[in-house]
Amino acid sequence: MAVGVAAVVVMVSMGRGVQKRIMDMIHDMGTNLIVVNAGHITLVGGRERQSAIVTTLRPGDADAIMDHCASVGAVAPETNRKMNARWESENLMTNIIGVTPSAFRIRNIEIEMGRYFDSVENDTAGRVAIVGSVIVEKLFDGEDPVGHQIRIGLAPFEIVGVMKAKGVDANGVDRDDRILIPLNTAMRRLMRINYIQKIHILVANSEQLQRAETEIRQLLRERHRLRDKPDDFTIQNQATLIQTEKESARTLTLLVGSVAAISLLVGGIGILAVMLTACRERRKEIGLRRAIGARRRDIRTQFLLESLIIAILGGVSGAVLGVFFSFLASVIGGWTVVESWDAIVSGLMLSTAVGLIFGIFPASKASALEPIEALRAE
Repeated sequence: MAVGVAAVVVMVSMGRGVQKRIMDMIHDMGTNLIVVNAGHITLVGGRERQSAIVTTLRPGDADAIMDHCASVGAVAPETNRKMNARWESENLMTNIIGVTPSAFRIRNIEIEMGRYFDSVENDTAGRVAIVGSVIVEKLFDGEDPVGHQIRIGLAPFEIVGVMKAKGVDANGVDRDDRILIPLNTAMRRLMRINYIQKIHILVANSEQLQRAETEIRQLLRERHRLRDKPDDFTIQNQATLIQTEKESARTLTLLVGSVAAISLLVGGIGILAVMLTACRERRKEIGLRRAIGARRRDIRTQFLLESLIIAILGGVSGAVLGVFFSFLASVIGGWTVVESWDAIVSGLMLSTAVGLIFGIFPASKASALEPIEALRAE
């Protein structure tokens, strides 16, 4: 019983931890957010994958969304490519992301050292860059890189800032292994393209997310002249994403909790075996009690209480063990764990119910013994 309750507590706590971590990642991307991706985005193994390169999404689309969609507060077009970054003798393949200054606010990008680049540097295609902590560690061995020049491809860039560490996002992408440069610089001087991969859109009010999504879809379909054709873009609504992730995490938690609860069934079988053994070994005691006036329900109550005591003691010790192992998982294993009191209470209630259910048969069997037969068996 202790093992079963401990398993339920640990599994549910870890499941809640996974849910919290996913929600933190999503909220960290920015609130009231809509993302327009070029082409069709599908989920493979829980991560986003683009089936093909689509060149129909342009910076002008972002400007049109800002100008014509009343519910939109800000837009941040983006293009990205994996390229080689070099400083002195050190080389690193990393994500080069071209963004406009509005992306810093929309995507909650904070600066640890240095500064942001501004709209003037974006308009003039300035060669400035903001790097992540992985770049600092691998290229500069942890030293302050602000003011140094690195080469991205063949072009020199001055590092003007270092982003605060953010870790891995919900798609498994390391947000610290990236370099941000002005969008115009990326498109004109580095990648030499006229299209973008995505647009991050900040909606003025969370209640207007659905309305904004409808406005954006209609506008882009008109601009891309799609008519009866399917969308050549994918719109991801942050509210829908949050709800989907919550439901997925909740389902996962229920699944692992149910699997862990199977061990409670094993514990119940153990209680059944123990109480049947007790019934057989204590036949003389049962016979004496019945001979001196104990009723059948007294014998039944006694065995049920003993079964419940075993189950409750096992449940309490299992809850303590579950909290302890959850703490160990968070400290030693680095897991995000959320202690769940309802899981602890549920585990105790389940153990009590199992003790009661599996104690009924032994209790009934003990109460059914006739005094003479019980005494004669000794």
